[in-house]
Amino acid sequence: MLSKKLLDEMNLQIKHELYSAYLYLSMAGHCETVNLPGFAHWMKAQSKEETEHALKFFEYINDQGGKVLLHAIEQPPAEFASPTAIFEATLDHEKKVTARIHGLYALALEQKDYASQVFLQWLIKEQVEEEKNAIQILETLKMAGDKGNSLVMLDQKLASR
Repeated sequence: MLSKKLLDEMNLQIKHELYSAYLYLSMAGHCETVNLPGFAHWMKAQSKEETEHALKFFEYINDQGGKVLLHAIEQPPAEFASPTAIFEATLDHEKKVTARIHGLYALALEQKDYASQVFLQWLIKEQVEEEKNAIQILETLKMAGDKGNSLVMLDQKLASR
């Protein structure tokens, strides 16, 4: 059974995961409006993945006999200056999510909640991958720039996710 503190933090994490999904969906919408369908496709896939993370917390809380309490989700930004700015925001956001997951793990360690530690280890590994992907795309954008043939090629590559 989850402690009240860990339960409260995991319920908040559902909100943060769903905000992530909203953020990436908002980014996808922006990409669609600036004719970058590959970027939009990548962001939609990312949004779906974040929703799946929220559902993992939802199911874990229920499996542990806790009660899921959903919190209000803020509206994400809808305008972005460039593809590079989108992936800078993506990386910054993923770093914040990583810090939250690490905080949950530290709390589980402190409380000797071994089941939650195991559950959170998967998410820790997932965050390594999330940050790595954002860094790789951001670095490619920095080399290629936000306009021209290189951007078109990257858009096509991101469409294959």
